[in-house]
Amino acid sequence: MTRIVALGGTVNPGSSTEQALRLAASVAAEGGAEVTVFGGEYLTALPHYLGPLHDPSQGAEMVAAVRAADGLLIAAPGYHGTISGVVKNALDYLEDLSRDERPYLDGRAVGLIATAFGDQASMSTLLTMRAITHALRGWPTPMGATIRTYRGLFSPDGECLDERARGQLELVGKQVVLGAKSFAAGRDLA
Repeated sequence: MTRIVALGGTVNPGSSTEQALRLAASVAAEGGAEVTVFGGEYLTALPHYLGPLHDPSQGAEMVAAVRAADGLLIAAPGYHGTISGVVKNALDYLEDLSRDERPYLDGRAVGLIATAFGDQASMSTLLTMRAITHALRGWPTPMGATIRTYRGLFSPDGECLDERARGQLELVGKQVVLGAKSFAAGRDLA
């Protein structure tokens, strides 16, 4: 079974960032992946990694899920042209994977989603996320979604009402499964 971890969101429940993440995650699940979502509520509860309130048990569930994953979906809002502190802090927890046989995100496909009220912020956020993914030895999918958010982008039940945005999110969801399956098949041959 292909395992995908989806993480992202904001401090606001039901944010467009988390809705975008969940849409891509549902496409990945439809593609045959087992998907575990760590949304804004989970990420917001994490204390600063290695800060004075850090407790190794916090974040352990997310780190264990990433350790077992074949791929990830990461969604971050564009705050001042880069990723939010909540998402960056969650990614900092992946330092716990540094000494693994497959360190950090090595051999994992990573689908990236950047949301923002403006096109410039979403693009710079996506570029930052690609740089972080490379630094963590992950493989960003060819498509990275840059979603310009606005009131009414999602219906109350989570349906994306913008065809362009929906298409991007669906493609990221499909590509992360394809990449994850490819990497898993390569590991099985080794």
